[in-house]
Amino acid sequence: MAEPLSWQTQGETLFLQGELDRVTLLSLWEQRENLLQDIHFLDVSRLDRVDSAGVAMLLHLYALQEQRGVALTLTGVTEKLRTLIALYKLDNILPCADDSPV
Repeated sequence: MAEPLSWQTQGETLFLQGELDRVTLLSLWEQRENLLQDIHFLDVSRLDRVDSAGVAMLLHLYALQEQRGVALTLTGVTEKLRTLIALYKLDNILPCADDSPV
């Protein structure tokens, strides 16, 4: 069973925790518009697991912010997630920082 996905905001950073997969992402999907207000960084360091649906969600969040004229950067990206991003050839689309801004 998937660990529930939770999040919190601190300044310009949205922190995700738990598992980001096809089972858990619905609540984030439903609240994405409000959650991304004033967010410039998406910290994924507390995610235990991300599947292909989770990567698609990250891409959607990035695109949503881009439409708003806001640059969204992923922080705390694990090697596993970096590998997924590279496998899907998204490494030139999804900006990943090496360190968290907070």
